[in-house]
Amino acid sequence: MRTLVDLVPRIAARPHDAALVSSDTATMTVGEFLARVERLAAVLQDSGVRSGIRVGVHHGNGPDAVVAWFATWTAGGTVVPLNPRVATDELARITKTAEIDHVLTAPTGADHVPAGLPMTLHTGDEIRPSTTGAGTQRADSTPGADGEVALVQFTSGTTGAPKPVPLRHDTIVAMLNSVLGELAGTDRPRSEPMPNLIPVSLSLWAGIYNVLFAFTAGAPVVVMTAFEPTRFADLVQRFAIRSVVLPPAAMVMLSDTEQLMSLAPLRYVRSITAPLPPTEAVRFHERFGVAILNCYGQTELGGEVIGWTATDWKQHGVEKLGAVGKPHRGVEVRLVDDGRVHEGPDAVGELEVRTPSTKKDVSLLAEDRHGGEGFVRTGDLARIDDDGFVWIVGRRSSMINRGGLKIAPGDVEEVIRSVPGVVDAAVVGAPDRRLGEVPWAFVVWREGEAPDIAAIETRCREKLAGYKVPAGWTVIDALPRNEIGKIVPRDLLARLPEVKT
Repeated sequence: MRTLVDLVPRIAARPHDAALVSSDTATMTVGEFLARVERLAAVLQDSGVRSGIRVGVHHGNGPDAVVAWFATWTAGGTVVPLNPRVATDELARITKTAEIDHVLTAPTGADHVPAGLPMTLHTGDEIRPSTTGAGTQRADSTPGADGEVALVQFTSGTTGAPKPVPLRHDTIVAMLNSVLGELAGTDRPRSEPMPNLIPVSLSLWAGIYNVLFAFTAGAPVVVMTAFEPTRFADLVQRFAIRSVVLPPAAMVMLSDTEQLMSLAPLRYVRSITAPLPPTEAVRFHERFGVAILNCYGQTELGGEVIGWTATDWKQHGVEKLGAVGKPHRGVEVRLVDDGRVHEGPDAVGELEVRTPSTKKDVSLLAEDRHGGEGFVRTGDLARIDDDGFVWIVGRRSSMINRGGLKIAPGDVEEVIRSVPGVVDAAVVGAPDRRLGEVPWAFVVWREGEAPDIAAIETRCREKLAGYKVPAGWTVIDALPRNEIGKIVPRDLLARLPEVKT
């Protein structure tokens, strides 16, 4: 079975080259990286880590987190990324839910790790047990139970509590190789691979995935300890970065930074983690002249399964900026509504995805995610145009049923965002005694200007069927978003009783 440890030989041929660079200028060579992985893996094995043992990695952004992943995999264990920013109580819940046996942490983070775990190790120049762990293996752990699982990643939790999703080694490796093949030709071949700049948290799947992608390509990794627009631009210039991944929130921050005049030599940005509003995509492109390659993936699918290529951009450019792209090689998609597959450019349904890995086995996924025949239910509503581009229009759970008429929030939000002065918008279903529910819009207006709700309503009536026009409007300072930039609908729904009349 292929494992992520097999990625190490792709960088091992250049022991004196940089493997990991932190934005605070700390550099770890390939040789140093391999030596630290080997040393920590030996400590983990001596501590009882082997197949089926789950190891929480509680680190901020930096080389230590990557060392911890590969040491755990080398020892045979399963990685569970832990966000160092969450509160201690939440961390305790996660470690229990994920059935974590050991935790690897920096000394500065040890105080936040729940007590009572069999072993907590500090990673750094010296690897040593902390005094909070008992130093023995958990009595009910089951070695070998998930030996093929590389990591347990929690979902983003936009519609409920985050859920743990196990991801197999071979699924991730296959997905990385598939995406690398799709993106071939984005830039001219070079004798040395371009560093991969990581501007997102290494506790999130987006950050982990892009580190692994760099190693798949045999490229060094530059990790930002925290995102800051001018620092990002400096790193782009220093390392001659031509392509990078960015979440929508980071692109908005860059566009809003007035003193930032250029992102040269950056040519391509892959938009990740959350939908990028077309208006913000156009603004970013016009400001910096950078091509935006949208993409789509889910933790349950092992990463990116749909996306743009440089060729797509050259053919369509801003014409299709709202689309997430086309399915990658070997990926199949379909739209399903009420148990039936829908086809045609006007069809809207739940997006179901089948990859070579899911076609073979979907047993690790929750039963409600099984779409049959190896397809995975994504929970996202989508349409597919005549050119094969996939457009996400909302969540299945967020579909509004107004007296039997279905409304996709994304269709309404796109129209609202087209009104001058609107910075952002979200539409949710508000309870209604007569119709069941009606669309209600939350709007973020440009700071310092008086909101013009009449202009928004007029535009909606011009562009939408009458039943899709929101029944009410609320102007708020900012939409509630989680750490990766996705809107949290339940936080908006909680505000409805305050505004519904």
